[in-house]
Amino acid sequence: MINFVSSLQWWHWWIAAALLGIVEAMVPGAVAIWFAAAAAVVGALLLVIPIPWQLQLVMFGALSIGALAFWRYWKREHPETSELPRLNQRSAQYIGQVCVLSEPIVQGSGKARVGDGFWKVRGPDLPAGTPVRVKSVEGVVLIVETA
Repeated sequence: MINFVSSLQWWHWWIAAALLGIVEAMVPGAVAIWFAAAAAVVGALLLVIPIPWQLQLVMFGALSIGALAFWRYWKREHPETSELPRLNQRSAQYIGQVCVLSEPIVQGSGKARVGDGFWKVRGPDLPAGTPVRVKSVEGVVLIVETA
């Protein structure tokens, strides 16, 4: 193993970078890509200047840790935002919308037509046909108030 490490060439680092890139593609998490980038940089530097194997390993470690630290800082300062934050929360998408009661709300429970379907609703007692606004959601029940 020491013989191999002591004879590291630029193409060894590029093969390591490619393998780490494949790992990143197969395993989610955005971690292996930074190790791949560090290996590619070390390989590129070896093309230009000869570097002892000990320094190659130190550079690889430092570049990897630096890239990971930078990425974490970047993600903390620039959080992801979405135009559709409730895309996979169908019932939460209806908060704020006005719908019409298809069945009266009696003793706090009824049904309303929302979009292309009917949903159970909870709110004050109201007759059928009354417009109501969805103010929150509890599981699959929409909590409504008078519009």
